[in-house]
Amino acid sequence: MKDKDNENKGICPLTYALDLIGGKWRLPIIWTLSQNQTLRYNELKRKIDGITNMMLSQCLKEMEAYGLINRKQFMEIPPRVEYSLTQEGKDLLPALISLAKWGKHMKNRNGQQ
Repeated sequence: MKDKDNENKGICPLTYALDLIGGKWRLPIIWTLSQNQTLRYNELKRKIDGITNMMLSQCLKEMEAYGLINRKQFMEIPPRVEYSLTQEGKDLLPALISLAKWGKHMKNRNGQQ
């Protein structure tokens, strides 16, 4: 998205990365797609508890524009659309796994259940 690119010129790469994956729903979408390879819209919605149609649609459009996910539309009746991670989205997974391990360590250290 051009606006996001122009808005983030001159900021540090970490801040830019967090802008791309931040928000309540983007990480659950990325994680769900990483566990399932390819999902149709309704399959994805069922796997992410609490997400609304509006938020899922918005996040998918933004993440596609950022190059994190692929959207493949099949010209058939009824129409079918499938979503998957791009290579850039897959490249993010090791960092997310490391962050999850760190979070688990901190949670245990601080006595959280």
